[in-house]
Amino acid sequence: MAFPIADDNLKVTPPQHAPGAGDVKKKADGRWQNLRHSWKTTDFALLWAGSAISTIGTRTLGVAYPLLALALTDSPSVAGWTGFALTIPILVFYVPAGVLVDRVPARSSMLFAEFMRGLTVASVLVALPFGGPSLAHLIVAALLEGTLWVLYTLAETSLLPSLVQPATMRRALAKSEAAAHAASLAGRPLGGYLFGVGHIVPFFANAVLFLVSSGLFFHVRRAPARPPSGPSLLRDLLQGFRLLKGQPFLRASILLVTITNLMVNALIMIFLAGSSGLPSLTVGLVLAAGGVGGVVGSIVAFSCRPFRRMLMIHLWIWVVALGCAAAGAALDQRAPLFALALFVTGLGGALSNVSIRTVEVDAVDPRALARVVGVSRLSAHGALSLAAPLGGLLVSGLGVTGGSVLLFAVMAVLAVLVSSVPSLRENLTPALPAAADVGTSVDVVPPAVEHHA
Repeated sequence: MAFPIADDNLKVTPPQHAPGAGDVKKKADGRWQNLRHSWKTTDFALLWAGSAISTIGTRTLGVAYPLLALALTDSPSVAGWTGFALTIPILVFYVPAGVLVDRVPARSSMLFAEFMRGLTVASVLVALPFGGPSLAHLIVAALLEGTLWVLYTLAETSLLPSLVQPATMRRALAKSEAAAHAASLAGRPLGGYLFGVGHIVPFFANAVLFLVSSGLFFHVRRAPARPPSGPSLLRDLLQGFRLLKGQPFLRASILLVTITNLMVNALIMIFLAGSSGLPSLTVGLVLAAGGVGGVVGSIVAFSCRPFRRMLMIHLWIWVVALGCAAAGAALDQRAPLFALALFVTGLGGALSNVSIRTVEVDAVDPRALARVVGVSRLSAHGALSLAAPLGGLLVSGLGVTGGSVLLFAVMAVLAVLVSSVPSLRENLTPALPAAADVGTSVDVVPPAVEHHA
């Protein structure tokens, strides 16, 4: 089967300017009516539900694979390598997966990824009653899970804009963001609980989850066919970087999100290093605060007008959050103030994610969206691999209090610098899409006439 051929003339279109406040009418009764109506848009509802189920599966497996490695080998080192196998595809496959998704129909990519994830989990499931999978089997399964998750997330990002009207895109993205945070919040503890019930249980549950999500995605209509993309894989690999070069806001937002991801995850490592003596439940609740903040931030993004200076707000939210953590470490009130810090970063992160994704959809040619998002996520998620060693170094050299204060000081200096330099401020302030979609429903795009295989 021949791949479509790439178009060398792909361009990034500048976002349209947001209308004035008087252009958007907010009616409380209409908003709730529209909210009910939005769930009747079958394709978006199917995608939303399938994505939530798939994310729950991903998060449970993120816990279950390392726990199974530990149970089979009694080696924390092997468990660590298994966890690493889940995350290494983030550093390796985001950019090439973006090329693949831009060349192959997004719905087909999602179905392939979910089906193969189900088969991978089933292979581990079948091996468990017979002494368990070998170490090589387990590592390969974890690598496949991580790789297929990367492919799935880019395909979902590429497909969603074709299912809703541009005027309501932001609200659809807010719903998607809320589902991701809620699923992550539920999935990690669920993975540990199911593994405690029985080693086979989380893998059986995930085989079922991936089967259900595949069925939901199968009933999502295909997006209209895209114009063919170009013949050169190397050119397509580099195109995501080239397109970002022409988008100052997206470039600046990637850099900011990379820095803040590094900071907050280093902060989590600092908290864990200083959590001896705290009950396990307390530690779990503190770590869960970020997910709760993400859900709340998504609800705010769904309900309110977009903030044009959201990324500047994002920057100062991180200053406040890291200040809370530094105060908690200094005052020996780590649990409540670290929880508050993580809640605030989760809230700000969700608001920023919705704003960034809205601009991506509005500004980037749909034929290149997965490539641009692949580059963006490579940078943002790649920072996570450095966070744990950074947090460990800070605790080793400065202690919990010193490490927390240093993170706060660096973020405060960065915020003051960006706020005081007009060109930096402007790069973090995009023109919002023309449709400020408060009070409107998530309307489905009318289906194109097509033939299903």
